[in-house]
Formats: sequence, structure tokens, C-alpha cells
Amino acid sequence: MQNIPSVDLRDFLSDDPVRKQKFVNEIGKAYEDIGFVALKGHFLDDKLVDELYGEVRNFFSLPLEVKEKYEIPGIGGQRGYVSFGKEHAKGKKEGDLKEFWHFGQYVENDPKLEAEYPKNVEVAELPKFNTVGKEAYQMLEKTGVYVLRALALYLGLDEFYFDNYIKNGNSILRPIHYPPITQEPENAVRAAAHGDINLITLLMGAQGKGLQVQNHNGDWIDAIAEEDELVINVGDMLSRHTNNKLKSTIHQVVNPPRELWGTSRFSIPFFMHPISEMPLNCLENCIDAENPKRYDDITAGDFLYERLVDLGLIKK
Repeated sequence: MQNIPSVDLRDFLSDDPVRKQKFVNEIGKAYEDIGFVALKGHFLDDKLVDELYGEVRNFFSLPLEVKEKYEIPGIGGQRGYVSFGKEHAKGKKEGDLKEFWHFGQYVENDPKLEAEYPKNVEVAELPKFNTVGKEAYQMLEKTGVYVLRALALYLGLDEFYFDNYIKNGNSILRPIHYPPITQEPENAVRAAAHGDINLITLLMGAQGKGLQVQNHNGDWIDAIAEEDELVINVGDMLSRHTNNKLKSTIHQVVNPPRELWGTSRFSIPFFMHPISEMPLNCLENCIDAENPKRYDDITAGDFLYERLVDLGLIKK
């Protein structure tokens, strides 16, 4: 029995208005209740998923001195390699027990944004890593577009409200390697309790135990997806924009039981960000007498900068 609701994107994509509305209602309610769903019917096929995991394993198996060539100073870890223990959760000083890579946006027909974003980093040793990563990025982004269209309808907005904000948005695909644990961690877990910064996160690799979600009662529940499902959650930007109508849920990746310490874990989240000019001001139709406006006006770019400072990836 899954602890998070399961929805099927094929309902939304069908020509049947009843099925489409069913998807809108189901995902909207799930995001009001717990902020997480498991999604079937996305645009990643099995072959692409297998290729991506193969290339990600190949990259993280490279010698450390090779990987460190791809750690680019001065960009807050937004592209390329970020070494083990560099990132920590907001308010926590211990680094998370992980290393990761960032693929960023492949900008189309927008020289201004192309100049604004750091360039993607190419791994010379693994040419397929670059091409498979780009294809997965684009299929996850395509999936996210339709999820946000459904949420726009749920919020009483035009279906395509988010489209221009997310086209060429500052989204990130992050393959993560949680290496084997070799000694008792000192107050550190694979990923400490946190909320995501962005609009929505689409996560590959939640098939085994590890990812936990905090429900409204403060209980931690396992979020485990089926083989063909992505786990998709609301990030802080969308929660803020909807005046907390849609919930950005605190989640964590806990350390495995001791008998599994010798194993690696891989997961691949896609953090869907808008362009930096997007206003995250609370939507008027999410404010009423019972739910007064909770947040000051801010742009997505300024909000992202604040959070990267909180995470220790940008030094003020």
C-alpha cells in the first residue's frame, strides 16, 4: 500500500474531459493534503531511464581527481560536480552524505537567458553522459509542464498560466550518489530534513526505502514509488505563490539500516524552476479572510539567491 497518492498523467492527456478533470482534482487535493504524489504515464521510457542510471553510475565511479576537474568555482554549484558533504540543509552545519552533478537548462532562442545561466559542463571521459542527461532533462521538463497545467486549472487560473514562466526556466537535473557509509555518521544523514526551493520536483529513484515525507501531524512516512512512477512534490516557490494552499512538504533521505551501509544509493531529482523574473507574489484567489496573505512579494531569482546562501552553496 503506497503512503502517497498515485495519479496517472495519461488521464490529463486524454481527450476525455471527465478523465482530465479527475486528474486535476486528484493531484490538487494531494498537494493540498500532503504535497507529494506518485505519477504514472510520464514521458521517460524504460530505455532512457536505464541508460541514464548506467551513465550516472559510470560518472560517480570515476576517480575523485577526475570528478573534481568538473567542480566549477564561483557558480554556487549550479552546474557540474559538487563533491561529498558540500551541501547542508538550511539551519544545519553538518554536510549531507552525498555527491552530485547538475545539468542545467538548454536555452532556446533567448540570448539574454543564455548569458544569465552558467554553461552546462561536458564530461570528456563519458560522451554519452552528456547526451543522455540532456534527453532526460527535456523529458522531465515536458512532464512538469503538464503537471503545472493541471495545477493551474485546479487553482482557477488559465491552463497555460505557468508556460511562459517555465520555458527556458532555471531548472536543474541532479543525479545524486549517496556512497556506502563506512563509519557511524556524526549527526549526519544522506539528506537532512528540508523543503525544496523550486516550483515542483520530479524525482526518479524512490523505489526503495529511504525517502521520507512529514505529514501534517509531524509523522515521518515512507514515500515509495512503483517502478514506473516518478515522485513529484511541491516546492517552496509554488507553496509561497499559492499562499500555502499547495503544501511544500518537509522531506528527508535517511541512512539505511546498518546491514545496508555497504551499498550506494542513487536518486535523480529534477528541480523545476521558472525564469528569475517570475513574481512569486501570493495569488489573489488564494487569499481570503481565513487565509490572509502570508508572504512578502519577491521574484523567483531573489528567492533562489537567498536559499542558496542558506544552503552554504553561495557565500555572501
